[in-house]
Amino acid sequence: MIKFNNVSKVYDSNGVHALDNVSLNIEKGEFVFIVGSSGAGKSTFLKLIMREEMPTSGSIIINDMHLETLPRRKVPYLRRTMGIVFQDFRLISKMTVYENVAFAMRCVGKRNDSIKKRVPYILELVGLADKANDHPSELSGGEQQRVSLARALVNNPALIIADEPTGNIDPEMSYEIIELLSEINKRGTTVLVVTHEHELVKSFGKRVITIDDGRVVSDSDDNRFVAI
Repeated sequence: MIKFNNVSKVYDSNGVHALDNVSLNIEKGEFVFIVGSSGAGKSTFLKLIMREEMPTSGSIIINDMHLETLPRRKVPYLRRTMGIVFQDFRLISKMTVYENVAFAMRCVGKRNDSIKKRVPYILELVGLADKANDHPSELSGGEQQRVSLARALVNNPALIIADEPTGNIDPEMSYEIIELLSEINKRGTTVLVVTHEHELVKSFGKRVITIDDGRVVSDSDDNRFVAI
């Protein structure tokens, strides 16, 4: 699913070594937390996975695609295998909840009959069936994050990447969002959650990869990780 082999990333603009010789494997169907302080390299790790950046050295394989040799024209196909959940939701304010989720399907050319079947199912899955006609401004932060998650799920991606998904919601709702991601993972979707909230991570017995100063300093599936 995800394989980094001796991956380093140095930004030419400022010489920053964002990642230093990172090697790791994340298998299909895993739920993995990526933790680390600000500036540790988490954002660069995600940008490499999404092919927003290229590694300076090393190799990356995502869903059997070798990213360092992947032609630019095929990058959209790589990204269609992923669903992204952002900290700041990134919902379209003029669209209803239903329209925001449907828009993700329209972007990849899905037919209207497929959209009409799929969107209500996904909204039911994330507990927002009764909010379909509401606009983002009418929702709480936790509900907006659920819309973001529904949008990420609607095209049935193999991989869900949640980038600080609890950063703008309260602690109780944060737990519920991770619980929901856990339920999605049980259905076979690989889930990767990037966060700095160590206490939240401790509540779930998942694999934890800790990045510090561009290096993997701990990789554990028994909830013991390096606090930084």
